Amino acid sequence: MNKLKYLLSFVTQSRGISHSSPKEQILNFLTYGLLVIVALCAGFLLWDLSNNNPRDGFFHGKRDTHTLILDLEHIQEVGLNPEAEQRARNVNCTFWDCLNIYKCEHDRLKVYIYPLQEFVDERSDKVAATLSSEYFQILEAVLKSRYYTSNPNEACLFLPSLDLLNQNVFDKHLAGAALASLDFWDRGANHIIFNMLPGGAPSYNTVLDVNTDNAIIFGGGFDSWSYRPGFDVSIPVWSPRLVHPHAHATAQRKFLLVVAQLNILPRFLRGLRELSSAHSEQMLILGACESMDLSLRCPLSQHHKSLEYPRLLSRGKFCLLGKSLRMGQPDLVEIMSQGCVPVIAVDNYVLPFEDVIDWSLASVRIRESELHSVMQKLKAISNVKIVEMQKQVQWLYSKYFKDLKTVTLTALEVLESRIFPLRARSSRQWNAIDTNARSTFNPLFLPSLAPKSQGFTAVILTYDRVESLFLLIQKLAVVPSLQSILVIWNNQKKSPPHLSTFPSISKPLKIRQTKENKLSNRFYPYPEIETEAILTIDDDIIMLTTDELDFGYEVWREFPDHIVGFPSRIHVWDNVTMRWHYESEWTNQISMVLTGAAFHHKYWSHMYTHAMPGDIKDWVDEHMNCEDIAMNFLVANITNNPPIKVTPRKKFKCPECTNTEMLSADLNHMRERSACIDRFSKIYGRMPLRTVEFRADPVLFRDNFPDKLKRYNDIGSL
Repeated sequence: MNKLKYLLSFVTQSRGISHSSPKEQILNFLTYGLLVIVALCAGFLLWDLSNNNPRDGFFHGKRDTHTLILDLEHIQEVGLNPEAEQRARNVNCTFWDCLNIYKCEHDRLKVYIYPLQEFVDERSDKVAATLSSEYFQILEAVLKSRYYTSNPNEACLFLPSLDLLNQNVFDKHLAGAALASLDFWDRGANHIIFNMLPGGAPSYNTVLDVNTDNAIIFGGGFDSWSYRPGFDVSIPVWSPRLVHPHAHATAQRKFLLVVAQLNILPRFLRGLRELSSAHSEQMLILGACESMDLSLRCPLSQHHKSLEYPRLLSRGKFCLLGKSLRMGQPDLVEIMSQGCVPVIAVDNYVLPFEDVIDWSLASVRIRESELHSVMQKLKAISNVKIVEMQKQVQWLYSKYFKDLKTVTLTALEVLESRIFPLRARSSRQWNAIDTNARSTFNPLFLPSLAPKSQGFTAVILTYDRVESLFLLIQKLAVVPSLQSILVIWNNQKKSPPHLSTFPSISKPLKIRQTKENKLSNRFYPYPEIETEAILTIDDDIIMLTTDELDFGYEVWREFPDHIVGFPSRIHVWDNVTMRWHYESEWTNQISMVLTGAAFHHKYWSHMYTHAMPGDIKDWVDEHMNCEDIAMNFLVANITNNPPIKVTPRKKFKCPECTNTEMLSADLNHMRERSACIDRFSKIYGRMPLRTVEFRADPVLFRDNFPDKLKRYNDIGSL
């Protein structure tokens, strides 16, 4: 107030200096009045600033973004009334009814952190929770991030400084009272709670046993029952034992499967021990050592021989995460830290950041009831696929899991992508190791509509039918969405015609002669293919019209992860022979689209060539049959989606038509195709093909409208 008195005194003295006319005195009076108002405002501001203690963690000014100080020596103590009203967790919360989106007015997520406070029971002096170093790191990560704001009035989310990471170390009832006492709690709306170890003996619930009302839980132990999709965020359980990863190549990893988790339930552990005895050269199973040192593991049969944990995980290509009392375990990040591919045998477990991370690229999931067949399933995975998965594991770990700061910021970005979806990263950006490289991408990562400008590449597999080949090229060349044509000459005894003899067309045309006559050559990811979309077509499929092909490409653009094509087939179960049967009769049901005339994404060519399970690819090439069935199995197994048939045309000059020049003239052809389905289903361990009654047709193509109103007029009939 001394400063205020000085300002007022200065104004008073100024008023007594001058002797003016009445007009000037009125003007001076107004001027001095304005100065007095300014002086009062400045004085109150100075007084407010001088009385704020920066160590209390409150504001020095309205927009100061560096006011919170994580000073452990000056934590404010807050008395709690344990009888105060608390509300249990709202299990029905969704993004739309428990989050006040109107608080999030800015273009980015803003998070306010409550000052460090120690909540104490007024009656017993019992402390509600103690701040751990892990939670301190989480608070510090948010404080130093782009998300932090010191102004609660502009905050979208609120982060309590109350440490609820580990339910074993705090009082649940007092913790609920502490949350309810927060200044901006408002029944938990827009509040985020970090928790990695929920539940306790004997029930071990999969979510925090604290009255959190409408708060968002960043939880490390969710199952599909406790997780509120689109509202909560699943995070990993942190491990204090993480070490720098060992970049072992696949060839240097001696064991196919390593099991080093200590708390696997006994009923599953017994089965794993039996597997280990049957696969002693390929499976390593370890337990606790006699010293009970958690940084060591010992083989079950050799308790005196200890191995350093988690580095020992780098000896395995795959590492098991099994069922234990708690759903989430720190073993997952320990496995990833060593570049080992997790084999997750925990039913209903919601994996960390599952909303944005495609775990199928970096892990193997197996049902608890099928754990006995885990070795068989892992042996069916090719070495090329294993290397890809290991690279993905290492990339995901370094990008999202390497430390608590990274985990915290990833969790906030997941939440930010829900609140501001237009600013969100695409699925490909979340999961692709190099989004700038010129390579093919999994169609699951494409935008909702594939870009039309690219067009498609027609890949024609031919042997020596030059006349029909030339006719097909001429028909394809006038399709507007065609980008280029690639002819695969599958005849090694005869050279392809010279390029100058081919029809003159306006689109690029290239020819490749293969080294061996294999049906799989049609699916090789040739470098000449620059588009995401591929039309594989036989050299005798000359009946398709320009409109049919163009419409087929438009359908593929909307469903780039499906096989989209023209000739369709179905598989049926034969109750007499107890086998699968290939059916080519014309029905409304389909489960396969033959690749003699079908669109697919280039990614599936990579998968067919480099990651086909078992010996399917070799069997196809040896028997010169079923490459189209193998592709349908591959896509359906990964996507769980059926193919899409387009247009009503059902009659094709195709592999099932009678023609002495064609492969299908052999009477055994149909029997072989039935055997293919039966054989492939056994290799996959299930039947991935899905039967549907669905066909995509152009709008208005059958209606009695003028042709100029229709986009596609020339659509063939049966």
